[in-house]
Amino acid sequence: MIAEATTGDIPALCELLGELFTQESDFRPDCAKQAAGLRCILENPQHGKIFVLRRDGAVVGMVNLLHTVSLRHGGRALILEDMIVHRDFRGQGIATALLAHAVGFAQSIGAVQVMLFTDANNRSAIRLYQKMGFAHSGTSPMRLAC
Repeated sequence: MIAEATTGDIPALCELLGELFTQESDFRPDCAKQAAGLRCILENPQHGKIFVLRRDGAVVGMVNLLHTVSLRHGGRALILEDMIVHRDFRGQGIATALLAHAVGFAQSIGAVQVMLFTDANNRSAIRLYQKMGFAHSGTSPMRLAC
């Protein structure tokens, strides 16, 4: 079952993010930082939504959507910031279900676009995103730590 995450889910979400960030070349897990970011979203719904999929009460997957505005498209947009399924539950359609839920949520709030960034080497994620209708963009992400 997919539902909105709560602050009580933060430890499980930190564990999932730790798994995600060890897979991505640009990030390092830091549970204190991830917990602070999760709390910021969960306690301030204007920032975004975090959806979780549970099995037998345990969080086994998550997707994080951040609110923004697309000037190009003239309306609300979402950034799919993080999506991860626990390694023991992969290959069961959970990522597809989470992504479909995220897109459905975007449509339900009238979003004009969902953007995401994925690790260039994560071929399975890229295939899933393309299967669900996402296309490569001509833009290149850049970062500046403040």
